[in-house]
Amino acid sequence: MRSLIALLLLVVLVEIIVLARHNFTPARQGQRIAARAERKLGAGPMDPRHGRIDFDRVEARAETLMRRRDMIGMGIAVVEDGQLAFVKGYGETKADSGDKVLPTTLFRWASVSKGVAATMTALLDQRGKLSLDDPVAKWSSSIRLPKGNENVATLADALSHRLGIVKNAYDDRLEDNVDPAEIRRSFEPLYPMCPPGTCFGYQNVGYDLVHEAIEKATGKTYDQAAHDLIFGPLGMTSANTTREGLITAKSWAQPHNGRRTLPVEEAYYRVPAAGGMNSSIIDLGIWMRAQMGGAPNVLNQRLLFTLHVPRVYTPHGSAPYDRIQKLNSYGLGFRQTDYEGHQLVGHRGAVSGYRSMILFDPAEKVGVAILWNSQSVKPTGMALEILDQYYRRPQHDWMEIERP
Repeated sequence: MRSLIALLLLVVLVEIIVLARHNFTPARQGQRIAARAERKLGAGPMDPRHGRIDFDRVEARAETLMRRRDMIGMGIAVVEDGQLAFVKGYGETKADSGDKVLPTTLFRWASVSKGVAATMTALLDQRGKLSLDDPVAKWSSSIRLPKGNENVATLADALSHRLGIVKNAYDDRLEDNVDPAEIRRSFEPLYPMCPPGTCFGYQNVGYDLVHEAIEKATGKTYDQAAHDLIFGPLGMTSANTTREGLITAKSWAQPHNGRRTLPVEEAYYRVPAAGGMNSSIIDLGIWMRAQMGGAPNVLNQRLLFTLHVPRVYTPHGSAPYDRIQKLNSYGLGFRQTDYEGHQLVGHRGAVSGYRSMILFDPAEKVGVAILWNSQSVKPTGMALEILDQYYRRPQHDWMEIERP
């Protein structure tokens, strides 16, 4: 009898050790951070036993990725079943500094910022402050388009890159520190690629005309309007749209090319609607969660449909994770693709020394957000690796980590 009791006690002890080890794995740390964020949003944390995603595998893939010399720091947020399920920082804010990336470390969003501008404009449309069908000339004093098309192109055309001019018009002048308003006035002599609203031509300076519209409709600065309409209501406590908001943060990720630290340039902060956003990975996760219907009191379903419905077909990239996604299109500040029958919404961003992405499935309420402070494109493939787990598809090395 004593030997039986001793054996039972040994079995219980082993079970306790196994459970303890599981509870304190690095992946569990990311799940606990997500659970705390969910509580702050007034929701209950997701029960990890009910999830499809293996976060131990996510952790292993992230750690393998971070061993590459072209990776410095990174933040990952995963939403599953409409709730933040995993949030974690990796690597360093500055190469070889020992200063760790935290879940609260700020990164730049680059062109993922475009969704914020589109969402604010759509909110103002719903509140009757402006109309998405208004001609851009009504709201922007600086925009001039070929053939007087500033009186034809609408705010919705601007937010879906359908101004009818060559893509990335005069971004080089922006990077040479020319005033964005002056650049927009110089669009008038450009060759008209198509009538407004009929073809896709990706813009940054042109897209940013909506920041003038937002300021005019609200009587506030773009940053103040963003806090009032988006950041405050959603609980995005770290989010801001200025260079100072980034570099004065307690923890912020510095930009890199390889292992070399780069300066934080002002250029794209001068077009905040196109590329001015900064935040922690927690707040990018909160933003993505809201775009899946997770904050209906702030962003209702009608507004989300307005943002996400495809308006123009777009080209796709040549990387394997791009070729597998079909029916590429653009809505208002968001891209849409078909991935093996799943309708995905998202955006990517890149500005000197930073990259960003979100990719989510609004129907299944699952998505991945990633921020990193280097020029590497490798993390882009991680989103599909995580979504493959949720969709119960075969594992695939979309990141191609071992390739140069």
